[in-house]
Amino acid sequence: MRGPYAALLLLLGLLLLLLCTATSICFGLNFRNSEVRCIEEERQALLKFKRGLQDDDGLLSSWGSHEEDCCNWKGIKCSNRTAHVVKLDLRGDLSFDEVLFHKGLYGEINSSLLGLQHLTYLDLSGNDFNFILPEFIGSLTKLQYLNLSYNSFSGTIPQQLGNLTSLTSLDLSWNSGKIEDHNLDWLFNLSSLRHLDMSYVNLSKVVNWPDKVTMLPSLLDLSLQSCQLSVPIPPVLFNANSSSPLLSLDLSDNHLNSSVFPWLFEYTNSLVFLNLGINNLEGSIPRAFGNMVALVHLDLSFNNLEGSIPRAFGNMVALVHLDLCYNNLEGSIPRAFGNMVALVHLDLFYNNLEGSIPRAFGNMVALVHLGLSYNNLGGMMPRTLENLHNLQVLDLSSNNISGEVLDLSNFSFLRELRLSNNRLNRSLTKSVGELSMLQVLDVSSNSLEGDVTEAHLSNLSSLNQLDLSFNSLSLKFSSNWVPPFHLDIIRLSSCKLGSTFPQWLQTQKNFSELEMSDVGISDTIPNWFWNLSSNINLLNLSHNHIKGTIPLHWFSSSFFDYHITDLSYNHFSGPLPQLNSNWSLLNLSNNKFQGSITSICQTNRSMSDSGYFDLSNNFLSGELPNCWRDMRLLSKFSLANNNFFGRIPDSFGSICDSVGGRSTLETLDLHNNNFIGELPKSLINCSSLELLDLGENRLSERIPTWIGTSLPHLIILRLASNLFVGHIPLQLCHLTSLQILDLSHNDIRGTIPKCLNNFTVMAQTQSSKVSISHDLIIWRDTNGMYMSTYMDNLMVAFKEKYLEYSKTLGLVKLIDLSSNKLKGEIPKEITSLSGLIGLNLSRNLLTGIIPHNIGDMERLESLDLSKNHLSGIIPPSLVDLTFLSDLILSDNNLSGRIPKGTQLQSFSASAYIGNQDLCGLPLLKRCPGDEAAQGPRTSSIDGEGNNQEHANSHEHLWFYTSIVLGFIVGFWGICGSLLLKSSWRHAYFQYLERIGDWLYVTIAIGMAKLLRK
Repeated sequence: MRGPYAALLLLLGLLLLLLCTATSICFGLNFRNSEVRCIEEERQALLKFKRGLQDDDGLLSSWGSHEEDCCNWKGIKCSNRTAHVVKLDLRGDLSFDEVLFHKGLYGEINSSLLGLQHLTYLDLSGNDFNFILPEFIGSLTKLQYLNLSYNSFSGTIPQQLGNLTSLTSLDLSWNSGKIEDHNLDWLFNLSSLRHLDMSYVNLSKVVNWPDKVTMLPSLLDLSLQSCQLSVPIPPVLFNANSSSPLLSLDLSDNHLNSSVFPWLFEYTNSLVFLNLGINNLEGSIPRAFGNMVALVHLDLSFNNLEGSIPRAFGNMVALVHLDLCYNNLEGSIPRAFGNMVALVHLDLFYNNLEGSIPRAFGNMVALVHLGLSYNNLGGMMPRTLENLHNLQVLDLSSNNISGEVLDLSNFSFLRELRLSNNRLNRSLTKSVGELSMLQVLDVSSNSLEGDVTEAHLSNLSSLNQLDLSFNSLSLKFSSNWVPPFHLDIIRLSSCKLGSTFPQWLQTQKNFSELEMSDVGISDTIPNWFWNLSSNINLLNLSHNHIKGTIPLHWFSSSFFDYHITDLSYNHFSGPLPQLNSNWSLLNLSNNKFQGSITSICQTNRSMSDSGYFDLSNNFLSGELPNCWRDMRLLSKFSLANNNFFGRIPDSFGSICDSVGGRSTLETLDLHNNNFIGELPKSLINCSSLELLDLGENRLSERIPTWIGTSLPHLIILRLASNLFVGHIPLQLCHLTSLQILDLSHNDIRGTIPKCLNNFTVMAQTQSSKVSISHDLIIWRDTNGMYMSTYMDNLMVAFKEKYLEYSKTLGLVKLIDLSSNKLKGEIPKEITSLSGLIGLNLSRNLLTGIIPHNIGDMERLESLDLSKNHLSGIIPPSLVDLTFLSDLILSDNNLSGRIPKGTQLQSFSASAYIGNQDLCGLPLLKRCPGDEAAQGPRTSSIDGEGNNQEHANSHEHLWFYTSIVLGFIVGFWGICGSLLLKSSWRHAYFQYLERIGDWLYVTIAIGMAKLLRK
């Protein structure tokens, strides 16, 4: 038995020996690794690479300072076995600010990197290498990972990259759009490539790009965002035999059209992620998307897709993210959406969807984000939405949803509730107070009513945006209430807050926006309000009754560094406060401010965005200061209805100095002051002006010719009630967009230019827009973009009244040249302006006749030619002016009969008086021949009158006889039939009996309901 035991012992001994040997080897290797140092040649290559770079952030501070071993330098990794450098990771900080300002390494990549022939990983992303892509990188043939994204590389992609046959991941994206490629042929050798990101590389010249990028047999992830890709026209037949098993495809922000769909559907069974947002897709959404059952993420947003959403979408049960926003989709939302129970994110906003929200939405219990805003959805919010316990964002704003707000107590994770611009009514549910995680509450622009109390808001400790504006809500909080939240945005416009400032605002120290217009405050601003947040950049307290003065240094203090301030339509008085240098919108109009505006010279403004400056309708006075050179990039400037005097300084036109090649000023209103002298020629810079109102001043000299040549976009030109002399410049006829021309009450002489028919907009009977509005876009540093719209308003003399137009100003087209010393004839060319609603040429020295085709001005509502020396007849075509409601032709030398027509005879005689040779109704003066025509008519009483009376009596007899005969025939035609035909008689009475029964039951049920109530 000793033999077997001996063999066993021998075997165990051999195993022990092998174990010891292996252990010794491992120990030896570990011992060796602990002593390994980088190869000197590679160390020198790295140091040479460093010397060619600028390193302001000290990313390479560890390289060669106190550490000789390059394997321990930051971003370096060496092989444990060979000590060669195998990884170089020098990625910069990819935060938003770093990408914008490119902090990190910058300079040229030195070819010394060729000394690192064992590199498998190279990441230089997020820096500022601003040279062409180096060709020598294609010689680092062992690279498996290459990331050169988020840099400033330029030029063409070197074909040598095709030598990197071991690459599995290549990222050349986000290089400021400076890289391009013309063929992509270098990709064919990269058979191991799995991840390819070439976003923002210009591939517009690549022919048949789909085949080239998808012939890579291992490709799983492809991103070609913003590559200027398009589909050839006619589209080529894409390779349907591609071996690429694509899982993720991002083709967003290109120029692709719907021809790309057949190629995409070749990957129906593999694609998990598909982004086609921001393209030119059009037509209906193919039903074939319903076959892509593996899809988890689908984005078709920002396209031109139309038609209805296919019900086949309900087949994509694995879908987690669906975005169809910013298209032209219509119809109702398919109930099949309820099948997508895995859906977490759904965006359908900015479409034309209608109908109600499907109840089946209640099945999508995984939903976290639901965005349906800016559609035409109606009906009430379905109760099944209460099943969506995981919702964090619910956005149903800008629809036609009615009824009351749902019970919100089940939405314990809700962070954003946006229900603005709907038709919600009744009161705001108190269940909103249970949403402890809520950050945004926006129910503005609805029909909500009732009280909002502390119970609605006391548990909302995370709330930072509150918008209850434009409802009929009353905020009723106790005077000592301390909210649990610290708001950033507060919007309460048109709510009822009471006459005093709300005390609870004193606890909100960090808000950046406060809008409380039209809330009924009639208080003075309390002292504590001056010391609020230094972060305020939007303040709107307009349309209240706030009184008192504003501290002179309020706007200029460190606590009030406003960008947007609207205190208009209040009762503020006293001197104008000293302004700071950062406002972009300042509206102090319609108050009682007094004194000069010299304080604006202390602003030292240097604006970087469009602005709005309105001090109109106050009691400000004095001469304009000479400090306008720093107030540029304004959109509206108004000092109207004040008491300013003196000359308009020459520097005033500096507010129109162009930046980037164009002026931004569109509205300039200085009317109703006491300015004198001529217009400063510096206004020639205001090339974007659409409204120029300088009326009711004492401006003199000639009307400048440059108004017609340098202000080509003028829609309204009003110079009325000044002291202008000379002729009407022919250059004004270049203003083809002009709708209102008012030069009345001046001392203008000469003739009316015949070229007025060049006012092409006045010749159009339809108006392109009802109001004359302007978009105001203001960038507010890191606070984003503020967008608003303001409408021009104008006081117009029309139909012998002064009327103010605002919302309908775009419909007003008129010419007023009255109260001047114009002579000569009315040019017939003016009658081609068929869109005019008002023409006033009164109180001049005009002679000749009224143009015979004046009836062509079919939209004319008011015509005043009085107090001239016009002669001849009143043109018969005036009868055709069916809209004419105000006509004055008095005090001329007109003659002949007033044309007969409903319009002309309806005016009072005062419209025609002062014309000695004019006759006919409504004047008492008869025209020649009227007496002769009247005589025979009166003498016919004895002869023809008797015959006529006899004839009338016969007509009356026949009339009454026909009535009697008709009654007899009708009565016996029905009743006789019922008497003679028994079956008809029975059916008739049964019908009457059923009608009686129905009336009895209806009345009985109605009375019962009334009694129960």
